[in-house]
Amino acid sequence: MSESQFHVVNGTVVTRDGLLNGATIRVVGDRIALITPLERIASEAIDLGGGWLVPGFIDTQVNGGGGVLLNDQPTVEGIAAIGAAHVPYGTTAFMPTLISDTPEVIEATLDAMDAAILAGVPGVVGAHIEGPWINPSRKGIHDPAKFRLLDDAMIDLLIRPRKGRVMVTLAPELTDAASIARLVAGGVIVSAGHTDADYETIVDAVGAGLTGITHLFNAMSPLLHRAPGVVGAALDDRHVYCGLIADGLHVHDAALRLALNARPNDRLMLVSDAMPSVGAVDKDFRLQGRLIHVEDGKCFGEDGTLAGSDLDMAGAVRNLVARTHADVPTAAAMAATYPAAFLGLSHERGALAPGLRADWVALTADLKPAGTWIGGHLVAGPLAQQGN
Repeated sequence: MSESQFHVVNGTVVTRDGLLNGATIRVVGDRIALITPLERIASEAIDLGGGWLVPGFIDTQVNGGGGVLLNDQPTVEGIAAIGAAHVPYGTTAFMPTLISDTPEVIEATLDAMDAAILAGVPGVVGAHIEGPWINPSRKGIHDPAKFRLLDDAMIDLLIRPRKGRVMVTLAPELTDAASIARLVAGGVIVSAGHTDADYETIVDAVGAGLTGITHLFNAMSPLLHRAPGVVGAALDDRHVYCGLIADGLHVHDAALRLALNARPNDRLMLVSDAMPSVGAVDKDFRLQGRLIHVEDGKCFGEDGTLAGSDLDMAGAVRNLVARTHADVPTAAAMAATYPAAFLGLSHERGALAPGLRADWVALTADLKPAGTWIGGHLVAGPLAQQGN
């Protein structure tokens, strides 16, 4: 088994046990064996230039990248292309995400996820099936012609044993607690999204095993003082995980700050909700036949409806720090540590610590991505020197 040593200089290393002003990281195979404070300046080192070394980002909502939309290419090749498009921006693990589609495409996506993991496609840890069991009144850019109720046949498909994690986004008001409980018992991670549920329905769904809220604030019943809705239930709960799209478009800065102040930060996750435009030269694309225009980081349909985002995870971290009171370690944890916990992968990923995968990202002082390592190998970014 190969062994490497990395010397990190001129910056801050965010480890599970605290911050280090430089560090030596010993990697055996693809795992971190030891992290210690830097004792000597090596001739070859990862020079952060006053920046940061943080755990590799884990994105639970990635619709596309590099010109590829998962709905159009629910294949190993499609998943690999999406992952490759996000690696330069620090994403070392991701859940390829399917926007509401037919049962046949859902099955193809789950099968492709299995095959991608078996083929060793870097970063694939599961698949996120977002709809079609969602509320037409909160459809967003989803095609209502694809919507359907969750039935036994689909539950059987979703709980079939898989190589990676399976996450579903559904509207709890359109199903029942027993169906949610059956999904959870079968190993599926259930999240509420594109939903007009009231507060009580969300509470009941959490009681049945629902553990996530998909893109908090967007496409859901808002917080009103006599009708707290999905947003109120999410902010009131201390355990459910909430995704946040920190692109300056989906959520107002004040709402981001309210979320950070209202509940434990370890239950908040940054997501990209990325579309094919991320990492692509030609930004515009088609979603199930509809033209989606991308301009100034905003993806929108012909009627102006937001259609996912042109956001990457490094950008989400950078935006959160700039737009809220969050510091860099908190933002990095929301992009890595907390998504890992949500997916049940804390034993594998999400932090710089002995025993975990050697996946990390170098960020410049202004939080631009400078290098991405997966399994101890530099796979993207301008940093060319690597201590050995």
